Amino acid sequence: MDLEVIKLSIRDVPDFPSKGILFKDLTTVFKSGEQLKELTNILYEHYKGKGLTKIVGIESRGFIMGPILAEKLGIGFVPVRKKGKLPADTIEESYEKEYGIDTIQIHTDALTENDVVLLHDDLLATGGTMKAAENLVKKFNVKKIYINFLVELDFLEGRKLFGEEIEVDSIIHF
Repeated sequence: MDLEVIKLSIRDVPDFPSKGILFKDLTTVFKSGEQLKELTNILYEHYKGKGLTKIVGIESRGFIMGPILAEKLGIGFVPVRKKGKLPADTIEESYEKEYGIDTIQIHTDALTENDVVLLHDDLLATGGTMKAAENLVKKFNVKKIYINFLVELDFLEGRKLFGEEIEVDSIIHF
């Protein structure tokens, strides 16, 4: 399957979640078994030799591909959620989004210093959410961090938030 087919399947939703935002909706991609399988295979081929031990998925669309890839790689999945959604002890990070301030959390026992982590989310816009997630993961002194997005909005330059020591990959670019 051509990535252009997947790219064309992404729905634009104007003024969501607030006026002036053009939201890239990947649910139109996820509902296609063929496209879901293609994305899974692309991610698997890219990350199978990296020594990953955990995939950390960002709420909520990072919870779709993250566990699928974790299962295929035979490794664990860790959720990063909005404040108040995780049931046990957490650490948190607040950050500014393009349309407000938010706080995310991770369980205090989610990772160890022996982990090699892939941080995954569906879309890179300004990068605030992923930067906050990276800051959370760094508190565990993990061995290595990789960052992945299905889609990147290049014109917003969110990639610039991440240091050169971190490999940041996106499958589709707008």
